[in-house]
Amino acid sequence: MLAYTVRRLLWTPVLLVAVSLFVFVLGEYGPGDPVEVALGQNYTEERAERLREQRGLNDPVPVRYFRYIGNALKGDFGDSFVFRGRSVAGLLGPKLWVSARLFFAGFAISVGIGVPLGFFAATRQGTWVDPTIVAITLVLLAMPVFIFAPALILLFALNLSWLPVSGWGGFWDTRIILPAVTIGMPGIAVMTRMMRASTLDVLGQDYVRTARAKGLGEFTVRRRHVARNALIPVLTILGFSIAGMLGGALIVELIYGIPGVARFALDSIFSRDFPVITALALIGATALVVANLVVDILYAVVDPRITYR
Repeated sequence: MLAYTVRRLLWTPVLLVAVSLFVFVLGEYGPGDPVEVALGQNYTEERAERLREQRGLNDPVPVRYFRYIGNALKGDFGDSFVFRGRSVAGLLGPKLWVSARLFFAGFAISVGIGVPLGFFAATRQGTWVDPTIVAITLVLLAMPVFIFAPALILLFALNLSWLPVSGWGGFWDTRIILPAVTIGMPGIAVMTRMMRASTLDVLGQDYVRTARAKGLGEFTVRRRHVARNALIPVLTILGFSIAGMLGGALIVELIYGIPGVARFALDSIFSRDFPVITALALIGATALVVANLVVDILYAVVDPRITYR
């Protein structure tokens, strides 16, 4: 396991270099001039040339790319084109911290509710409980965020006045509840259906029947032989679910007015603030690579029979 983890970690810089190179080249040869956008109405050829010289934009592309990578390894993503004199790290840090807390709240709801609910539905196959849960999850999965979020706001904030809406007060503030539920609800549907299907498959295996034939209690059979083996396929989709939730979290931030990275990212794209765009791409790629590595390690934790060479 240690050797496998080290190999995966060694491959991480290669993946990040490929992502950064793609984004850097796309920004270099894409349409428009970020210097012109940064100067706005104050644009003149002299000022533009002076800014390019200050930022090193007149250097060859390979020189600028390797300089950027060297600085990024030290946590320096350069200065923003739009916010003159402000570092990208200083601008992104607080906003990413807000988005990360919102994302993990939604992720905890998806996994904490979806996995037990799917297991419960599978163990109630043949009763009215199983099809009811399946039908509810289908409705939740089919409902888009831009419909589900306003529905929650109308019900719990405007009509019932149970929860506040809009703004941000931290992880333990009640204003995080509606955004977190909005992010986590589609994930609940996915996790429930995946865990149900996996549990039904495991319940029909020979080793489960053998465990029951040996006289083990039903609780022990379900916990030790069914649940742990049923979790393996669910872990497979966790990495992909993280990518989908990140996209959903950005939409939710805009709907609920949360001061995360969503609005800042959109403004940076429209204003061609390439240092910010490249930094966001690198941070997102790093998060996905680390998430998939954690999922692979969890395989061995859930099922000790799984080994990596």
